[in-house]
Amino acid sequence: MSAAEIKTELQQMIEREMDISVLQAIHTILLKTGLNPTLKEKLTMRALKSEEDLKAGRIFSKEEVIQRTNR
Repeated sequence: MSAAEIKTELQQMIEREMDISVLQAIHTILLKTGLNPTLKEKLTMRALKSEEDLKAGRIFSKEEVIQRTNR
């Protein structure tokens, strides 16, 4: 599939899409493609690490966050 064909298909799919969360996700993805590649990689790595921390139960309570930020 050529770039022109992909763009046409995406335009058609976006035009038919009614779910605002899907449209917002597409919007976010397209905005982020303009980010500096190094920054993009760092943000992605932080997000993945955060997901791992959540799965492993490495979280702070609201009180712990307040205590840590008021140092």
